[in-house]
Amino acid sequence: MSIKDKTYWEVCIDINPICADILCDIIQSNFECEGIITAEEKYKNLELIETSENTLKAYIVSDKIDFDELNSFFKTQRQDLIDKNIFKEDIGSWDIKINKQEITDWSKKWKEYWKPSKISNRIVICPTWENYSAKDDEIIVNIDPGNAFGTGTHATTQLCVKACEKYMPKGAIIADIGCGSGILAICAKKLGAIKADAVDTDETAVETAKINAKVNNENDINFKTASSEVLKSNQYDFVFANILHNVLAAIMPDLKRIMKSGAKIVLSGILEGKEPVVLQAIKDNNMKITEECKQKEWIAYVVQKEI
Repeated sequence: MSIKDKTYWEVCIDINPICADILCDIIQSNFECEGIITAEEKYKNLELIETSENTLKAYIVSDKIDFDELNSFFKTQRQDLIDKNIFKEDIGSWDIKINKQEITDWSKKWKEYWKPSKISNRIVICPTWENYSAKDDEIIVNIDPGNAFGTGTHATTQLCVKACEKYMPKGAIIADIGCGSGILAICAKKLGAIKADAVDTDETAVETAKINAKVNNENDINFKTASSEVLKSNQYDFVFANILHNVLAAIMPDLKRIMKSGAKIVLSGILEGKEPVVLQAIKDNNMKITEECKQKEWIAYVVQKEI
């Protein structure tokens, strides 16, 4: 079907940004979708000056959309997440609005909303379709997120990169647990890590991460699915774990096990108000908090395994 033969619908969904990646997966798995915008952003001199993160916009191809059926679908999906005790009340209302769109290739149109952005003292995230020249000691990381979550603009990712710049030792061997688009492992390599293992439960994310690593000439990052044995016997100098708070708490013993004596881990993806469960897990595993970092409503902890 050619573009002119397609009917596009803009579906706007009110959410908390914490659930954006899961909602993207739901949409891509159930609809013919040619683009999703999770945040409409404005930049000035590489700095993000304005963002709208609480409304996700999906561009769906369909001859006809029944509002009541679509609304019921998303409400059911929302309730399923609540019943699984993943997000509870934090995921937003998931109220929807739909608008019929002009004929546009939305698979390309969404790229207009994503521009190069400086996410830490040195790292500039640049979409693969944009041109940017590094200034001073800046490091450029080129990313095409594909269907995977992780463009670098989210606060949880930025907290991880900033912690990496501050705490990762040169020549480190690192692990990235829940790697998404691979952005953290790639940043770590460019900041001086000599080896990186990165895992994710989503096979599509792993494939996207491999492509992003190749684009950045970081072909020696070991990307695997989370079921892999790669983390069973290895230990690391520095670890990223940018995952949901309840998952962090559940896997804390495993995270501790893969850390070398004296190693540090950055625990991110923690929504303000959900930190007690993570703090308890840190305490239960006899690890020491080096720093608490905050950005917007998000919290990250840099934690050290005692020597």
